[in-house]
Amino acid sequence: MGQDESRTEELDSSQIQELCLLFMKECPSGALHLHEFKRIFGVQSTSVEESLYIETIFHSFDTNKDNALDFLEYVAALHLLLRGNLEDRLKWSFKMYDKDGNGKLDRQEVKRLIKIIHKIKLQRSDINMTPSEICDRIFELVDNNNDGQISLSEFMEGAQKDEWVMNLLKLDVNATSWVLHNCEKLP
Repeated sequence: MGQDESRTEELDSSQIQELCLLFMKECPSGALHLHEFKRIFGVQSTSVEESLYIETIFHSFDTNKDNALDFLEYVAALHLLLRGNLEDRLKWSFKMYDKDGNGKLDRQEVKRLIKIIHKIKLQRSDINMTPSEICDRIFELVDNNNDGQISLSEFMEGAQKDEWVMNLLKLDVNATSWVLHNCEKLP
């Protein structure tokens, strides 16, 4: 389970530079707002699940919580999504799940994101489980001390020791291809 396992192609420096130039073109004010972020990543307003997913991603990168991504937040997001190592991507995934920011995942937080991911990518896979069943299995495999919560260390350890859990928890929908495909569609 190497860190590049889910990426089918690697971005080179010129492609990253193009994405940065796209930011400057699309956001001359220096701030990327949610509606612009959705447009850049090709999220249709008609897809509730994709919209919730991209909003969760957007807010996870809005480190100063001003409801906009500045250039540094945008570059950090691109770096993590497109070139980040496995550990950093798992930590980011944990942060995405941890809606209340308390450093632990409860069943409600995990089930919420599993429902979104299920609608986007799992319905096209060979997993024949409901979001509740997926959540129960994750807790069974990852919650080592059976306290009903998953700590960051349990999350990291569980994701790295079980490929099924890894594929569900790392929130990867082949970001490199997705970014390139959607940016090519822009005028």
